[in-house]
Amino acid sequence: MTMATRSRRCPYAVGDTVTGTTYAENRGEVPQQFTGKVVQIGSGWAGVDADQAYLWARLATGREVKALIKDCARAAG
Repeated sequence: MTMATRSRRCPYAVGDTVTGTTYAENRGEVPQQFTGKVVQIGSGWAGVDADQAYLWARLATGREVKALIKDCARAAG
């Protein structure tokens, strides 16, 4: 038996300004709050569990950060 899965669209697009918490990939890394512009959305959104989907955002300093989409929100303004 095949289970049907509901496909959801990513709530953000490249260029959107978001706030969130960075994803800590390594032990000892401390998640940081950030505000930045979305520069990349993890590929295969429709086939990825929404709890594990990522985006990358560019900060005002030019640095890019990775965050779980579920840990982000559209920035006010």
